[in-house]
Amino acid sequence: MYSYIARQPILDIQQDVVAYELLFRNGDHNSFPDIDPDQATSNILSDNHLTLGIEEITGDLPGHINFHTGALIKRFPSFLDPKKVVIEIREDVLANNALLATCKLLQEKGYTLALDDHDFDPKWEVFLPYIDMIKINVLQYSIIEISQMVHRYQKFDVILLAEKVETMQQFERLQLLGFTLFQGYFFAKPEIMKQKKISSAKQNILALLSYSSAEKMDFEAMSTVFSIDPGLTYKLLRFINSPIYGHSQNITSLKHALIYIGDLELKKFIGLLALANLNKGKPQEIIRMSLVRAHFCEKISLQRKDKENPPKAFLTGMLSLLDGILDQELHTVLAILPIHVEIKSALIAGDNYLAEYLFMAKNIEAGNWQATSDLAKKLNIDNVICNDAHKSAIQWADEMLACQS
Repeated sequence: MYSYIARQPILDIQQDVVAYELLFRNGDHNSFPDIDPDQATSNILSDNHLTLGIEEITGDLPGHINFHTGALIKRFPSFLDPKKVVIEIREDVLANNALLATCKLLQEKGYTLALDDHDFDPKWEVFLPYIDMIKINVLQYSIIEISQMVHRYQKFDVILLAEKVETMQQFERLQLLGFTLFQGYFFAKPEIMKQKKISSAKQNILALLSYSSAEKMDFEAMSTVFSIDPGLTYKLLRFINSPIYGHSQNITSLKHALIYIGDLELKKFIGLLALANLNKGKPQEIIRMSLVRAHFCEKISLQRKDKENPPKAFLTGMLSLLDGILDQELHTVLAILPIHVEIKSALIAGDNYLAEYLFMAKNIEAGNWQATSDLAKKLNIDNVICNDAHKSAIQWADEMLACQS
């Protein structure tokens, strides 16, 4: 039902919070679970960044995220805003040519790279031209050892961050050695954050993996999978609304979104979802209602022969219950989605033809037959057609959900 994440503050010499390290958790217990590190990273990105955005957790300060071998080499960070994240390379990552090439690419794209729990192994020397920050667990070494080891990094323009700082004496001594950032229980323990999850059926993820592995992407088939899963649709739109796409595209349909994102980035997106979501549960009733509204609005739009607008009507219905899915205000959620202005206006202001389709769906749900009849008359649609469209939408939604059980 919920995703959990811990954030631990990172402070400067004045003890002002300048960033947060984000730590994966799978419950209220504030400890790292027994889980593959690549999956932990993917869960942070899928359940948090692709839900409401890392900036909602960090208060617009940079978020430090640990990346292990798989997540780095597959370049999962490429859809994150370079100004909002610091990519921490774990100490047990294999230091090979593939990792070096990835570091070069990420630096060129403007990302800040940090070596986490740095062990001073000479194998990392070749990486230092591409590294912005070195994090050192100060409990593992004496002050004398730290002084000797950090001296050789003076020729590199790197920031020194001290982890596991537990006393004022440590804090003061480390400043003298050139450390400018600090993290540890002396300042604050990790703080658990909790928010509502968006679940996606396992079969949908597997179907997308199958389509994405084909030589030629079948966008029609893939859009069908997305069309029966509001959670996947929401995450797809969040993925598109990242710096790499310039925040400028107004999406009008699921197929439009898939084609716009492109084969390579879509494969990354599906890989991320697969790693993080294959253990998700079944859809809830709120998902069923979203599907009913989506199909109903689409059928009404088709009946009225709206020019190129049935996809907009479908998205309007599908996204109409996102506030319930996420336990967030609808205007907050829609503010971070790259959907067409007419869809946003329908959902927030309720002042256009798409909103009228949605109002009709809601009135039928509530049994407000007079209001339904008045809207049908205004839209020049027979009442029987409206009722048949709603029955058809219910049947379609039930059939779609039955396929996922």
